[in-house]
Amino acid sequence: MKVAVIGAGWAGMAAAIAHAQAGRDVTVFEAARTVGGRARAVPATLPGGEAATLDNGQHILIGAYAESLRLMRLVGVDASTALLRLPLTLQFPDGQGLQLPDLPPPLDALLGIVRAKGWSFGDKLALLRTATAWQLKSFRCPPATSVADLCAPLTPRLMAEFIDPLCVSALNTPAHQASGQVFLRVLQDSLFSGRGGSNLLLPRIDLGALFPEPAVRWLTAQGRHQVITGQRALRLQPQPGGRWQVIGAAGLLGAADDAPDVFDHVTLACPSWEAGRLVAAVAGEAGLASARPWSTLAGALLFEAITTVYAHAPGARLPQPMLALRSTPHSPAQFVFDRGQLDGQHGLLAFVVSASDGERSHIEQQVLQQAAAQLGISALQPVQTVVEKRATFACTPGLARPGLQVLPGLTACGDYVDGPYPATLEGAVLSGTAVAASV
Repeated sequence: MKVAVIGAGWAGMAAAIAHAQAGRDVTVFEAARTVGGRARAVPATLPGGEAATLDNGQHILIGAYAESLRLMRLVGVDASTALLRLPLTLQFPDGQGLQLPDLPPPLDALLGIVRAKGWSFGDKLALLRTATAWQLKSFRCPPATSVADLCAPLTPRLMAEFIDPLCVSALNTPAHQASGQVFLRVLQDSLFSGRGGSNLLLPRIDLGALFPEPAVRWLTAQGRHQVITGQRALRLQPQPGGRWQVIGAAGLLGAADDAPDVFDHVTLACPSWEAGRLVAAVAGEAGLASARPWSTLAGALLFEAITTVYAHAPGARLPQPMLALRSTPHSPAQFVFDRGQLDGQHGLLAFVVSASDGERSHIEQQVLQQAAAQLGISALQPVQTVVEKRATFACTPGLARPGLQVLPGLTACGDYVDGPYPATLEGAVLSGTAVAASV
């Protein structure tokens, strides 16, 4: 079987690996010149003229990301050195907040809540009661429930300093708009999946080197597969027998002596809007109108932006590799990362504004003012501000998401396809592995 994978992000490379392991010949087409999709490395220059490698958005993983970790090991990445493992921490610059100890669940959460600094006895009791109620209900709630509804018994301090930052980091959607059921699933799989499941895994290398680039090397080393960058799929052309041709700007993609121009199967691993466009065009072909509901669902997804502000000051250093920040409309960042403690780029801080809204320059200035007020660092100079306007889909209650299967011989994967998780790296690679297994 000859398979085309359209898109070389985390989902696409996971799908390509799984297809290859199933004995299929794989050709990956990527529109960009680099692989990684919305989790990739980008070059930058520090204020002093020194070259730096950043990411197109600061990402974190957690210990429960079993599939991501398995794939990293498979392609030769040593996760123990590539990722800094820390207990789940939501601490602020003044030392207040939650930090879980290294204990088996649920003892880690219980002791972490009891020891949380800055929380009153009433705060801690409300969280313990509410979390116990979630567990007794098997971490399930009605589909229309928002995170704000789910957390109504909690105190304003807990909402501001625990639920809101946790929700926006996991779902990239504000609590009053976010799906309570997806939030509970994330809590269940992280806090109760086993020891270390809730640990934070902070990348010590750039996101390209963390998985997609080693995945390309692994795939091409097998001898029968290839990854072609700088080639955008403009349309799919159905062929007899459920086969497909992939059409680019210069004609058939993959049409060469050593690669097929007709594929037995196509996996769409591009963003949802690109996949929706390709499928909508296919649905206009005679006999393929059954693909229209899939393209309608993909086209109906709404999106949230994430802004990452990279700033540098000589000697800038945080007390921990990652800190939570108190976020307000005028102080929009929820987290800050010390890249010096992660990848050795000392003095470089990465501020993350999830569910961001506003102009790039305005957000950047607000974040620099926030750094001065909350971190006491006023000498920061902006290095690069990355705005991913469609970083994730809006994970709202009862959201209908398109499935893996589109048509015979045509499947889709990505963090947006139907599944239990929000738009995360783990959701992306899980879908890529699953789509290959479904063929």
